[in-house]
Amino acid sequence: MSALLLGLVSVIAVSSVSLVGVLTLWLTDKTLKRTLLYLVGFSVGGLFGDAFIHLVPEAVEESGFGTIVSISIMVGIFSSFAVEQFLQWRHCHIPTSSEHPHSFAYMNLFGDAVHNLIDGLIIGSSYMASIPLGLSTTLAVILHEVPQELGDFGILLYAGINRRRALWFNFLTALTAILGALVAFIIGPAIEGFVPLVIPFAAGNFIYIAGSDLVPELRKDVPEPRKAALQGLSIVLGVVLMLLLLLLE
Repeated sequence: MSALLLGLVSVIAVSSVSLVGVLTLWLTDKTLKRTLLYLVGFSVGGLFGDAFIHLVPEAVEESGFGTIVSISIMVGIFSSFAVEQFLQWRHCHIPTSSEHPHSFAYMNLFGDAVHNLIDGLIIGSSYMASIPLGLSTTLAVILHEVPQELGDFGILLYAGINRRRALWFNFLTALTAILGALVAFIIGPAIEGFVPLVIPFAAGNFIYIAGSDLVPELRKDVPEPRKAALQGLSIVLGVVLMLLLLLLE
């Protein structure tokens, strides 16, 4: 029951992150873009850190480092690729501007809803494995969601949707995370081996997002040495945060 309660509180917290778009009302595009690059770096470290420090070791402890774990990780990677390809949607963490245009606003909402559903499934499954794993996975998702939701908010504004409706639409798509967590807690106990399969799947999902979506955002422009160093430091800090969470275990 405690895992269920914590899981639901966690996905509600993740869903609430969608309201972070309101910050764009007080920041210029230039300031927001500069800040987001460091948040993206922090997300890279958090996602890679959670995948390799928490999720993969948990999967190996449960099942050993065999073919099943390896295939589950690859399924997580390929399924993320499939979602982006078939929905014509990708994570973008830079708000829309004349230099960085976006399209497919409503398709992006649908893709975001699917992604949040998967996030909820992953968070719920992580809590079923252990509460510390659920907490670390929730934090990794939140680190990633902040820049993502700001980027999604920018897409909606660029499409001509007013700020109030854009915040509302973003929040509605985020609520699918709650559905995903409920699905995990309801069907998980009924399916033998559900959690040992979903945990490495989650690792693959995070590896794909960090490597395919976030790192390219950092490499789009060649930054000056100081900014490049700060980006590297932000990645390291994300990893260090995941290392510190080992103290909970």
